[in-house]
Amino acid sequence: MSLLPELRYPTVPELTASARALAALRPGLCTLRKVGLSRAGRPLHLLSVGHARRAVLVVAGAHANEPTGGPTLLALTERVLLERELRDGTSWHFLLCADPDGASLHVTPAPRSLLEYHRGFFRPAGPEQPEWSPAVLPADRLPPETRALTGVIDELRPYLQVTLHGTELGGSWVQLTRDIPGLAEPFAKSAAQLHIPVETGASDAAGWPASGPGVHVMPEPGAGVAYPSMPDDARHSTWYHAHRHGGLTAVVEVPMWASDLVDDPAPHPGPAQAIQRLAGRLLRDAREVEHVLAEASPRLEGVDGPLLRAARWALELVPGLAADWTHTPPADTTMAYVGSVDAFGRRLPLRAAAMLWRVLRERDDRAAPRLERLVEAWSEEFAERFRARWVPLEHQVEHQSRTVVAAALHAREGSPQQP
Repeated sequence: MSLLPELRYPTVPELTASARALAALRPGLCTLRKVGLSRAGRPLHLLSVGHARRAVLVVAGAHANEPTGGPTLLALTERVLLERELRDGTSWHFLLCADPDGASLHVTPAPRSLLEYHRGFFRPAGPEQPEWSPAVLPADRLPPETRALTGVIDELRPYLQVTLHGTELGGSWVQLTRDIPGLAEPFAKSAAQLHIPVETGASDAAGWPASGPGVHVMPEPGAGVAYPSMPDDARHSTWYHAHRHGGLTAVVEVPMWASDLVDDPAPHPGPAQAIQRLAGRLLRDAREVEHVLAEASPRLEGVDGPLLRAARWALELVPGLAADWTHTPPADTTMAYVGSVDAFGRRLPLRAAAMLWRVLRERDDRAAPRLERLVEAWSEEFAERFRARWVPLEHQVEHQSRTVVAAALHAREGSPQQP
């Protein structure tokens, strides 16, 4: 019998209440403590199971729009409590939500469509994202959420940090700061069993080496990147902070809606030309949102909330990204990669439109209906183009949980037992 409530996307207070209930079941084994405060004063909680020095750290909620990490974290906690062998010489630590402020602004607890998902969409600007801020801010300006996360890493010195991420539409993939030999097989087996496509050409990992289908290993610091205009280089993120203590990080991505267009390894007949067309569409779509923003800007004077900052940040990324796609050879030439770039190109202006629409709607601005029409049309086109199919939440959680456990077990084989 499960120790957890009905499976769904919990709010941070609900997540904390469930973690507190789990900790109360085994008070000698579990602790729940506050490890920091957000910019708005919301607590960041760490749930720990076991007392061994050798540690695994699991982070949920780094991106507000990726809600699967919360229920996965609870499912993992339950599994660690029930399966003694997972605790054999290893303690497990779960950061319930790395960005509780962001989580309070992403309002889609149970979306039934991509349109419903985007109606409540929020993803912070890069400098406000806990994991990414070190890539774009100097050390003395890092937000408190980032300092709390790096402080936990320095305290626990985990041999493995796993951060739970996701995508609204696509497939599943893993990003590693160092390879974990043996992970690719259980990852692929789990995805196949649960009918989740493996994103073999993920644009987030463009040009990275792969240790197996969908398992991407980040290049060493100093190596070239596929998209030089993008400011948030993963190698400067908190993912690499675990390396200071001999550890590594695995980023486990799962989709809410699946598309079989992102796992086709066949060669694309004209990848460069296709990506140039996608760059043109990206610029046109972003321009539509920018026109609305420019027209509404006089009425937004003095407004500087996180939604507006995030919308502007997303739009600012577009010209450089389109230039990267246009002026450099494709990092991959498969159908899967072109499909992933297509999805990325649709995603960026749609997110900007959705967040700007929320800003204008709250102010009853006359430009809001125009953006509403864009969000509706682009959401429907996105779903139709990629033949989106909902991945049951229990499958999202099970696949992410299996992958985390497999990563922990395989990485532990090369991790010395600490006294």
